[in-house]
Amino acid sequence: MALLVGAVVLVSLPDSPEVGTVPRTPPEPGLAARVHDFATALRENAPYRPPGDAQREALTGALAQLGRGAGGADAASEVAETREALTPLGFSVDVGVDTRTGRSYAVVASEPNAERGWGLYVVDLSAPTRYAIQVPHPANDLGTDALGVELFRRLPGAVLSVSGTHRRVANGAGDVAHREDSMFSAVAEAHSRAKVPQVQLHGFDDASFPSADVVLSPGATDSLWPASAIADGVDGTGSSGNSREKTGGPELDVCRAWERACGDLEGRRNVQGIAAAREGAPFAHIEVNRTTRDDPERWGELVRVIENTLRER
Repeated sequence: MALLVGAVVLVSLPDSPEVGTVPRTPPEPGLAARVHDFATALRENAPYRPPGDAQREALTGALAQLGRGAGGADAASEVAETREALTPLGFSVDVGVDTRTGRSYAVVASEPNAERGWGLYVVDLSAPTRYAIQVPHPANDLGTDALGVELFRRLPGAVLSVSGTHRRVANGAGDVAHREDSMFSAVAEAHSRAKVPQVQLHGFDDASFPSADVVLSPGATDSLWPASAIADGVDGTGSSGNSREKTGGPELDVCRAWERACGDLEGRRNVQGIAAAREGAPFAHIEVNRTTRDDPERWGELVRVIENTLRER
């Protein structure tokens, strides 16, 4: 089977839960609502067991097949084969057409709060996989699901991975950013073996690190791309048209983890970043504060810069 090829953007939160609630605009019907409903349904008292090797291989193989971008009758056949292979593992497999982009996609999803809470994966069926977008803490890092969907829409050939567990499930066994045995990690490892650039999205509470709106890090990898290019674009120090100063977007303060300490938000122990380092794949760990995640104009600027950075590669 063909390997998935993609890029992943990473955004993270501290271990402590966020406090306070801010009214959010309901997501538009369709893909955004599907992902949002999945993320908000996850509970920390749900049962959970990690997948075995054969189950991990079944999912990664099926996603790779969907990610060929075959189109037409071939895509329909691949969706049918995927459904046959993954239904016994507790996954549903649905297809749709995104109303914003007109592109077809497949959603492979476990049932929220089921023991086999192995995640939700959106694959663009219109083009071969080129980018990987990861949302490891959708129930905790509020709003990162919306950023992930918007990036998926802006990047043809993207795969969006959303964890199927609350991070505190089973005494932390559901924290996929720090568990190599998760289905989420299996998909990320497949991307790393294919040298796919990866972006992982997290969130942090403003008070935990008040000097920055966004923290950029390459995780455990040695290469600074795409993290450095995203940082330059966000705070206006870049020289390309990707820079905020060129577009007039909102000003965001950035902490670059390769230049200074960033409040323990650097993601150096993130297991997807470790896998990317081992395989030589590009990886960006992105932490976004609550103020930015609550403001569509601010997080929209971040998404724009991430999109342009990945497209310019």
